[in-house]
Amino acid sequence: MAKQVEERILGVDVAKSWLDIYDAVSGESTRIDNTKSAVVAWLKARPDLCKIGVEATNRYHELFIEQAHIQGHRIFIIDAFRLSRYREAVGHRAKTDRCDAELLARYLKQEQAHLRVWEPRDPRQTKLWQLMKRRAMLVKTRVSLRQSLEDIDALDEAAKELIRHCDQLIRKVDRELQAQAEQLDWQQGLRLAQGIPGVGSTTSLALVAAFHRHAFRNADAFVAFLGLDVRVRDSGRHRGRRKLTKKGDPEVRRLLYNAAMSGCKQPHWKAYYRSLRDRGLSGTAALMALARKMVRVCFALLRRQVPFASETTKTGCPAS
Repeated sequence: MAKQVEERILGVDVAKSWLDIYDAVSGESTRIDNTKSAVVAWLKARPDLCKIGVEATNRYHELFIEQAHIQGHRIFIIDAFRLSRYREAVGHRAKTDRCDAELLARYLKQEQAHLRVWEPRDPRQTKLWQLMKRRAMLVKTRVSLRQSLEDIDALDEAAKELIRHCDQLIRKVDRELQAQAEQLDWQQGLRLAQGIPGVGSTTSLALVAAFHRHAFRNADAFVAFLGLDVRVRDSGRHRGRRKLTKKGDPEVRRLLYNAAMSGCKQPHWKAYYRSLRDRGLSGTAALMALARKMVRVCFALLRRQVPFASETTKTGCPAS
């Protein structure tokens, strides 16, 4: 009988200048420079394909995971918050680069069945998400300028000029976003999303872009990806306060909140929103529930490739 070879699992802790790599089979730890030449040389020296757990660190991990994927290794991006809680759960007291690499390998070994294999995105999608982040920064800057300078008469004209300039930049980014969407052939999806009452052009773009990030199993997974699912913490007779997980992109949630604010005033959503308030939900909680409803409807429309109709929400959206 041939000897069974134990599957090799690696944990990689990423820093700006170097990578610490831990081999869960041999127990060996290696440090290499975080440069393309060093990463490629190390990967080519690997005798077998591996499963590699990596914690996302700004953009410093991107070089390694892209090169590892090219070499055929399977990459798993580990959420930093979950890894931190895992460290506490298993009683790791020390936190060093080597310890983190070992912890990543241990986490991957135990939890790989519940993790998604990383796949490289279309460069056009990457550019689109970068533009979305820049747009969010510009919007935040515009709001800060308006709030901080509006009461200073001496700076009134200068403040208005700065705000106008921000508006011009935002419009320019919007044009670039639409151009990227056209290159990705998302026009049909954008039309479907914009058919939902309250959903505008920017929100529809965010929803369609999020929809194309993964092959989501169902609407619940899509809601969770956007961070709109509710964290429940009950124990015995204690009923904990419900909070959003907020695991997704904060800018997408902001856009959806604004869409819900617009949608709750429109005939199609008005009765639903009113029913949420009558159940005792606060205004914010009701708007987030409405945003979840809009996301579920959007998921159904995009998956089925059908236009919005009032009956969509009356009959409900299937989970799969």
